[in-house]
Amino acid sequence: MSGKQILSTSFRGEEDSSETSLRPKLLKDFQGQTDIKANLAIFIQAARERKEALDHVFLSGPPGLGKTTLAGIMANELLVEFKATSAPALEKPKDLAGILTTITESSVFFIDEIHRLKPAIEEMLYTAMEDYEIDWVIGQGPAARTIRIPIPRFTLMGATTKAGQVSGPLHSRFGISIRMNYYSETEIIQVLMRSAGILGITIDHEAAELLAQCARGTPRVANRLLRRMRDFAQVIGDGAIRAETVAGGLERLQIDSQGLERHDREILRVIIERYGGGPVGAETLAISVGEAPETLEDFYEPYLIQRGFLKRTPRGRVVTARAYELLSLEAPEHGEQELLF
Repeated sequence: MSGKQILSTSFRGEEDSSETSLRPKLLKDFQGQTDIKANLAIFIQAARERKEALDHVFLSGPPGLGKTTLAGIMANELLVEFKATSAPALEKPKDLAGILTTITESSVFFIDEIHRLKPAIEEMLYTAMEDYEIDWVIGQGPAARTIRIPIPRFTLMGATTKAGQVSGPLHSRFGISIRMNYYSETEIIQVLMRSAGILGITIDHEAAELLAQCARGTPRVANRLLRRMRDFAQVIGDGAIRAETVAGGLERLQIDSQGLERHDREILRVIIERYGGGPVGAETLAISVGEAPETLEDFYEPYLIQRGFLKRTPRGRVVTARAYELLSLEAPEHGEQELLF
């Protein structure tokens, strides 16, 4: 096995180290996603009362909504071991076999970015998920034979931001499917207030409302902005985060009231000024703004579409009248509908 880290027994993420302290450990502390939490509480209680492993769980939704956190919470609530990895780290079947043969009974095995599993790894998971056995080939050539190795009953939790790229056979083997949605501003305020309490930050409600408006419905973004506002309040304020602190901080960070950052606005401006408002193909647009097509489609476009600034059409990307208004530009006379056909 290679020297790189394949498995982790702790929460991991792209955020800085302080993000770890903000992750809730119990369902009651997890803000938002009310219906999901209510159902999970029932599933977890039932599994504990039966003393069985929880059924396999499929978590999907945009990045930053708490899929990894929720997986860890379920393990804590089940009082079982939590092991985590990501699909790209599983390069060979022996990597997966090494993990599955050493996990404990009823433990949670979490795979992030599960849509990126290699076919050989995915095939091995099929038997592991259904029969709690793995097929292993011993010997070579004519003498090769397959043996089945029993493994402890476990719960596989797979998370992805691209549910459509997960194969049908794999998806069908998950007994619990959860689709996480963007948070409302009220829920983001709850997240901010909880995080501020943990970090020992004083923040008034008006400041929290301003942050919630530009947090893109995502707790990860909200917590990132909260930490930056803490810096501004500490250095150029009195230590408390107030509405004026947030207003000044957002201006310095070039984030507007819609939650759009400088690069978001640049994408809209490029479509308008270079391509007459669209339509323009994804690859052409990506080259124009200096981003990879995957980054454009997965990171920038979803929020622009959600907020009504951009549309995907069969012919390409088209800005809406709201984009012209946001950038204080005059919309063309032919209007948006003519651009769509």
